[in-house]
Amino acid sequence: MTGWKHFLLILCSVAILVAIPYLFKVDQTSHPNIQKETNEHKPNHIDFLWGVDSVSLTTDGLYQCVTEYYDTPMIWGRYLGDRQNMSTGLTIQEVDFLHTHNIKLLLMYNHFSEAVGYENGKHSAEHAISLAQALHVPKGKAIFANIEPSDPVDSDFLEGWFERLQLSDYTPAIYGSFLPGHELDKMYKRLANTNESFHDKMILWTAYPQTGTTTKNEAPFYNPTGPVGANVIGWQYGGNATRCAINTNLFTKEVTDYVW
Repeated sequence: MTGWKHFLLILCSVAILVAIPYLFKVDQTSHPNIQKETNEHKPNHIDFLWGVDSVSLTTDGLYQCVTEYYDTPMIWGRYLGDRQNMSTGLTIQEVDFLHTHNIKLLLMYNHFSEAVGYENGKHSAEHAISLAQALHVPKGKAIFANIEPSDPVDSDFLEGWFERLQLSDYTPAIYGSFLPGHELDKMYKRLANTNESFHDKMILWTAYPQTGTTTKNEAPFYNPTGPVGANVIGWQYGGNATRCAINTNLFTKEVTDYVW
């Protein structure tokens, strides 16, 4: 009997030692001061789409250059219509090529040297609409007016562009450097402060700040500069890549509603 008592005593001691950690375990869910590690508020590349844009025709050579040195983009920005010495217009063959590679197209328009005047904005929009229709671009896709930092701009042009595209099958949008204090930023704010529809419905893609072109995996956290409260869905963070004729971008998931 003595042997059995010793055995039971040892067994009970072991059981108590095993149970102690569970008896005194802290329930983190009931103690808010003890924080769990989380990525909930940290920037995450999964939440954004990496893409490129280019003034050049998308040949197999350019595509291979981009995928070899930078990665396969989910978005590829291209211009509507040829503009001499500036950009080569998107073709049906390019559309088919990029779609074959599961890449969405973002549409840009740059057939103006001055973004000034209501009628100029309206006529530019009409031209952009006709070019998009010729390519059979589906309804709802955005057309971005490409306003460079050196381009004169006023709120009348922005209003004409916006109002004419609003009457079409396409979504009005603007690409440019929305650096606080620059003319485009000031003209956007001037119109947005007096035109609620413009503020609520105009889509923006900003080119500021510029941090340099990168591969997809080396892209910075999404941190564009744009007017407070504006619909900023894209950031061209890197311009004029050294290896290929592209710029590099990050887009929010909302862009998928506006690309083709």
